[in-house]
Amino acid sequence: MALALEQPVRPDPLSWFLAASGLAADPGAMSENPELLQHWVPAATTSASDRFHGTTLQIQRTGPVTMRIRRTALGCALTSGLVLLVFFVTLCPDAQAVPSFTRQTGLACTVCHSSPPELTAFGRKFKLDGYTLTDKKPDTTIDGKDLQLSRYFPIGGMASLSETATNTPQPGAQNWNANGSLTLYLAGEMSAHLGGMIQASYSVGSDHFKWNNTDIRYANHTTLGSKELLYGLTLNNSPTVEDVWNSTPSWGYPWFGGNAPSPGAQPLIAGALAQDVLGLGAYAMWNDHLYADFTLYRSEHLGGPNPLTGTNFPINIQGVAPYWRLAWQQTWGLNYLMVGTYGIFVSSTPDGVTGLRDTYADPSVDLQYERPFGVNLLTAHATYTHEISNLNATFAAGGAAEPAHELNTFRADATFHVRSRYTFALAGFSTTGRGDPLLYAPAPVTGSLPGSPNSSGFIGQAGYWPQQNIELSVAYTAYTKFNGASHDYDGFGRNASANNSIFIGLLLNF
Repeated sequence: MALALEQPVRPDPLSWFLAASGLAADPGAMSENPELLQHWVPAATTSASDRFHGTTLQIQRTGPVTMRIRRTALGCALTSGLVLLVFFVTLCPDAQAVPSFTRQTGLACTVCHSSPPELTAFGRKFKLDGYTLTDKKPDTTIDGKDLQLSRYFPIGGMASLSETATNTPQPGAQNWNANGSLTLYLAGEMSAHLGGMIQASYSVGSDHFKWNNTDIRYANHTTLGSKELLYGLTLNNSPTVEDVWNSTPSWGYPWFGGNAPSPGAQPLIAGALAQDVLGLGAYAMWNDHLYADFTLYRSEHLGGPNPLTGTNFPINIQGVAPYWRLAWQQTWGLNYLMVGTYGIFVSSTPDGVTGLRDTYADPSVDLQYERPFGVNLLTAHATYTHEISNLNATFAAGGAAEPAHELNTFRADATFHVRSRYTFALAGFSTTGRGDPLLYAPAPVTGSLPGSPNSSGFIGQAGYWPQQNIELSVAYTAYTKFNGASHDYDGFGRNASANNSIFIGLLLNF
């Protein structure tokens, strides 16, 4: 498969690679910093082809203001129906790379992902543009075909098989437990400015399919103050799922997760609302630097009665829950940096739609850093959330010793991608907050003897990609503190180190 693109470096709009990398403002930067293209289009060079995940990219300068990119690639599909059958019942739903986008665009998975679900600059722009290539010129072709709606139905899927073991088995349970599920996607362009990702997952644990992350977008372009303004609408079912950076909860590290015990306290924005709400929002990116997003969410309990009564659901949003996102991204030399803020405010009545309310405010700050080293790439992310909650309803029901609570969570990770075939990651995490003997009560494995949410630890992970749609991964998680203590944290003799775990996983995209 060959890709031929001829686009002027100036004037605006540029080719996707130049626009995403910020080279639009300085066409001379290409000749001064040829390694920049290696960052935005992995494993590319300006003088010769380079083998990368079975993909050859050849970059040839055809003049002072033009370039030609030629690419040959292997398909991003399974080569054996038997392999698909064997792993049909497996997938880790937190890892996200959608091969139907590859089939839609004709571009390799590695153009949009440094490693799933980490997005490159091209991948971020593709998502902001409504999962379409709407700002390509009409005569731009892939294998002689124009970039219009794909004639193929945009179906994709992912599967994974994993085994997880803890340092000490959980009481009455075996160690080395298998985990997995299957996820199917309806993902791709629906019209010239409309696209989406609709996800359904089968879980081995529940033994049924459920609706998962969904994001449907409309996007377009205009100008504001003589600068380009990308704007759009998003309809989605999880706060932060609309985000294009990998520092927010929906797409943040760890990419894989097993079935080992995890700390009990986390802010509401870190997943408690995922797939349980529906939100409509508007977003914009100005001059490829300033990004803003504002979305309003309502409870939409899957499997609950219609109209909703809220019974047996701990979070029932009163009115709407506003979610906000501001970010600034900047490129200098070989460096890329995003700094931003995001958060949500929720007023909820537990187990009903009327009565006393619990309120949560989750202001957060985050950053993302990227830098190529030849054909290798370093990525780093960090996020901090300070949750302020007033649990008046929970307190009145006897579930908390006092209404007012605070929770602070911090997470940072760094990954070194070696030719996008190997990845080595290290992460640290910490949760601290006000203690409450009722809210954080003693219980085997999951409880807290000191009545504290405090937890901390580290994760080390290594991955290998023999092909762009297959990953083998191993990760080790170590806790220095778990649910408030290092020793006998649950009141039943279990230490934090007993939950140290090793994870071994296989991921398939098809």
